[in-house]
Amino acid sequence: MTIPTEQKALILPEKQGQFVVATWPVDKPETGEVLVRIEATALNPADWKVQAYGGLVNEYPAILGFDSAGVVVAVGEDVASPLVGDKILFQSTLTPRLAGFKQYTIAKANATAQIPDNINFDQAATVPIGLGTAAVGLYARSWARGGADLIPGWEAAGRAKYTNQPIVVFGGSSSVGQYAIQLARLNGFSPIIATVSTHNNDLVRSVGATHTIDRRLSTSAIVSKVKEVTSEPVEVIFDAISIASTQETAYEILASGGKLVLVHPSSIPQDKVKADKTVINTGVLAPDNKPVIENLYKRLTQHLASGDIKPNAVELLPGGLAGIAKGLEKMKNDAISGKKLVAHPQQTV
Repeated sequence: MTIPTEQKALILPEKQGQFVVATWPVDKPETGEVLVRIEATALNPADWKVQAYGGLVNEYPAILGFDSAGVVVAVGEDVASPLVGDKILFQSTLTPRLAGFKQYTIAKANATAQIPDNINFDQAATVPIGLGTAAVGLYARSWARGGADLIPGWEAAGRAKYTNQPIVVFGGSSSVGQYAIQLARLNGFSPIIATVSTHNNDLVRSVGATHTIDRRLSTSAIVSKVKEVTSEPVEVIFDAISIASTQETAYEILASGGKLVLVHPSSIPQDKVKADKTVINTGVLAPDNKPVIENLYKRLTQHLASGDIKPNAVELLPGGLAGIAKGLEKMKNDAISGKKLVAHPQQTV
């Protein structure tokens, strides 16, 4: 296969600027890297927030996109796997060389997973950042940007380790929430309680939630509903939404000695903070959390093949990279529920 020297990419020319499709060079893989022809790339809330607010990115022009799936077309030195021709999924990062909103990108070989035959590129692209965030939040060591320091369910010692222990996941139908539920199921947590819009009850139950609670209820009502489900102390809560109201409710439910994992910084008022409750703002891209991601990817293919981990439902965007801006606007307006928006970069005109 002939590898082009140039490609189409979705560019953010300046801070808080407008997305444009432009020509961009195709990079060559260095040691420990592979070059991937991207067949599917998925959208995340962080993408529109970077464009709207200007965070996370310091250099422009920028290219965004965290989730990708495609075919390896070249490998760098010291890469035994994956090989040219392999179909893989991987987590991109917000540097132009490694980002996902383009037709070709570089991936770190040790943070890729083969795509099993039972899922396609679109489904595979829904996995990386959502599952990675859930995994780091549950299994990274307990530091400010880490996790709850649990034993992963993909390890023998962690499989069914937490049987008869409750867990609550706020935002159960979000991508991160769905993966947090599935990992909790692998760990044996029971009951697995999820807050969710009522029209997504069946969705979150299909991935492992045992009980659902209407996310629109008040803090006191949600606290009461949790107590109706379990009388056991809730020592692990994953808040995949992490707005002020969900944090407040989660913190009230959390038992003494428990850990609350957030995907955004804590907004819990200082006068309510207690020394015996740990709050962690997890960071999937933090370098100290790389071991969790690398261990996850070593086992991910078999879990996807077995159905232990199911990808998100997909809503396909037309127009290739040119359709991403409209998709991000839909996300910004909270017009997407229970699905992951996916684009096909190769269809870009």
